[in-house]
Amino acid sequence: MQKSDSKAQAVTMAYSSHYTEDIWREETLPEFKEVLLSAGFQPQDRKIYVMYHGTTYAAARAIMSSGFQQSKDGMLGRGVYVSRDVNKAKRYPLDDKTDQVVLKLRVNVGKVIMINYQGHPLQKKWHSYGYDTAWVPAGCGMVESRLEEDCVWDPKRIKVMGIAYWSPELQLK
Repeated sequence: MQKSDSKAQAVTMAYSSHYTEDIWREETLPEFKEVLLSAGFQPQDRKIYVMYHGTTYAAARAIMSSGFQQSKDGMLGRGVYVSRDVNKAKRYPLDDKTDQVVLKLRVNVGKVIMINYQGHPLQKKWHSYGYDTAWVPAGCGMVESRLEEDCVWDPKRIKVMGIAYWSPELQLK
């Protein structure tokens, strides 16, 4: 077994041993299709998209065993920050790229609002107005990287599918 294969196996052990697949109501509908929508297009309400989340190895293991936790604050307020652009997820964690795992996710976006400029009246209170996900389009000037970003209010709208990427220097702990 190659070193990279053993890393993948170790990283996914927590995922496979603790994660149980739940079915969202939308997945039982005859017209259901999982959508692979590139980051350049606006997400549509009530769709399920493949997205990514970059984090540390320890945090990835915790997420895979216990699920996501809402952040206390951020550019869009509370929620879980994800992106349909794997390159956006690869920017995290900001401080140590040698301890990096990018999780591949399925995200049930629910009702989506576009927040496309700093100071948007709903920038941090979109959820109070009935939205489940806030979407920042690529290139709108809100994100330094100019890449697409989403904030999902309810962590139960996110399912981990597996590992999309891990840093080659990752030292398993």
